[in-house]
Amino acid sequence: MTSASPSSTPMPTAPQAQTWSSILAPVRMQWRRLSAGSVLIGCIGLGISFLVPPTFTARTQVLPPAQQQSGAMAAMASLGSLSGLLGGMGGVGKNTPDQYVGLMQSETVVDRMVERFKLVELYESKYRVDARKELATNTRVSVGKKDGLISIEVDDESPQRAADMANAYVEELQRLSSSLDITEAQQRRSFFERQLKQARNDLEKAQEKLTASGFTESTLRAEPKAAADSFARLKATLTAAEVKLRGLEATMTSAAPEVQQQQSIVASLRGQVNQFADDEGSKTKASYVSAYRDYRYNEMLVELFAKQFELARMDEAREGGILQVVDKASVPERKSKPKRSVVGLLTTLGAFITLSCLVVLSDQRRRKATLIATS
Repeated sequence: MTSASPSSTPMPTAPQAQTWSSILAPVRMQWRRLSAGSVLIGCIGLGISFLVPPTFTARTQVLPPAQQQSGAMAAMASLGSLSGLLGGMGGVGKNTPDQYVGLMQSETVVDRMVERFKLVELYESKYRVDARKELATNTRVSVGKKDGLISIEVDDESPQRAADMANAYVEELQRLSSSLDITEAQQRRSFFERQLKQARNDLEKAQEKLTASGFTESTLRAEPKAAADSFARLKATLTAAEVKLRGLEATMTSAAPEVQQQQSIVASLRGQVNQFADDEGSKTKASYVSAYRDYRYNEMLVELFAKQFELARMDEAREGGILQVVDKASVPERKSKPKRSVVGLLTTLGAFITLSCLVVLSDQRRRKATLIATS
């Protein structure tokens, strides 16, 4: 009897590559059981959703104030040669709706909301910071890209409280912004108010000095008067240029071309003023000429800043309220979440996918165990 050679011994064949059809075969065979189980789990998820308290969403929309610049340009033109030196002030403090969004999310407004609605107790928070985070989660503030309207949405389990909180956000924002110089007109009004106050104080001192010098109209000759007026206008122009430079330096870096250009203008005017003063000092003028010159200089400054201050007040008055309410938040009639139909469908679909994966994995383990046993 001839013994079989080792080469004739049958070798185990490698498993054939599986196709998607063979992998999903168990799912096709058990689809009825999988569907029934998925529907059952979906019904359970739907039932649990009824235990979740409904959430209501209240929404309000506000319109931030528009910037007023047309009146500013008209007043600048009325100042003649000084208009070019103060023209840059109109661009200080540009306002965007994003500023109001930032104010609404500030700790000042959020803390007022927490105190006003007693949110620490309502949210059962241990600390105020936890109540802030919960309020931030329940609040959404956005700005329309096309219309620029600010939308405020607040979620709460009470529809009345949701509406009250949305409207309270607008009230607290009005309260905060009224104490700040937000708009361009407000910033210009505040700036020129300070300048006007300082100029009036200097004018009073110059007037006292002029009176003490014994000045009378009959003693003032035409030539000194013209020289005094010329110097006063030149010095007022220098002061106006310095005011603009301070405004630019408050909003730009020293390397900005606008700042460097204005610094050159200020340096040139300061040189002219110093030269004029040296020329005048070399002449033996009466003390009343110097006193009158200072008086005229401060008088021109008061006139210049008074025009700008009145203009800013008019622009600020035209803006009306800081914020205009477009849609006041009303009590929502329908809940915003949970959407129980969506919960039921998603739970059923998720359960079907999960059960199908479990069936496929179980079938793959069985096939692997069978292959190992046969080999």
